[in-house]
Amino acid sequence: MSKTMRWVLNALATAITAGLLMSSAPSAFAQQRQQHRVVVIEQVPVIDPFFPYPYPYPPNYVARNYGYVKVNAHHRSAAIYVDGGYADRIEKTKQFALRPGTHEIELRDSDGRTFFQERVAVIVGKTTKVDVPA
Repeated sequence: MSKTMRWVLNALATAITAGLLMSSAPSAFAQQRQQHRVVVIEQVPVIDPFFPYPYPYPPNYVARNYGYVKVNAHHRSAAIYVDGGYADRIEKTKQFALRPGTHEIELRDSDGRTFFQERVAVIVGKTTKVDVPA
């Protein structure tokens, strides 16, 4: 067998092996990514005339591009999850801004069990209220 033919066969075998490995990697990576998902929420801005605007965004940027979700819950130690990702603790955040669209809001207890789940529609500039039964 010539040197060129051997080189071509080695390159072909390497390409086939790499293709097989790459085809199985995305599904394993997607499963791992799904387990550790975190959702970034925007806090409702507080107007303080004595404190300069701390963000590089123009004033009222959140109000023009986001909708608000207000959670009315009597549970102090619950965690808020948005679309399967951890957002914040209920005692720290009762109202937060999200991008417009439909979102899955979950409340979980300290053991990680979901005790409330609801799909909400977030509209730009509007507040969606979520009432959690006691």
